[in-house]
Amino acid sequence: MQYSWFPRGQQRKVKTYGRHEGAKLFKAINYETGQVHHREEEIADLSAWIRFLSDLLKAYPTGKIVMILDNSRIHHAAGLRAFLQEHPRLQLVFLPPYSPELNLMEGVWKWLKSDVINNVFFSKFYRIRLYVTAFMKRLNKHPPCHA
Repeated sequence: MQYSWFPRGQQRKVKTYGRHEGAKLFKAINYETGQVHHREEEIADLSAWIRFLSDLLKAYPTGKIVMILDNSRIHHAAGLRAFLQEHPRLQLVFLPPYSPELNLMEGVWKWLKSDVINNVFFSKFYRIRLYVTAFMKRLNKHPPCHA
């Protein structure tokens, strides 16, 4: 839940277009360094998920990559099996169902929402993307949980 403060009797009004518009954000935290990798996509489908996994494989060209994931449908997509067989150094491990408190990305997501988009009207959609990118750059410049 996000909170907003304003003077008593003067409720804050945030403009809206009256429609839900947004980008899908794929993200992962390197547990050892605190670095956050992200990719924005128009649609959160299997192709987008595979593009993100490919980005991670390029970012870490050697060694095993173990990803701890929630149980989102896309993480279990049937078409993913062939990609994982082609890339055996990528291993997916799933959290227990309904356990967001175990997911490190939930904290980053909450921080991003409160810092960037909570109670803000962006006149153009691309401006949201600029702010999200700037947030990620700040976060990666000084990772909060590096070893």
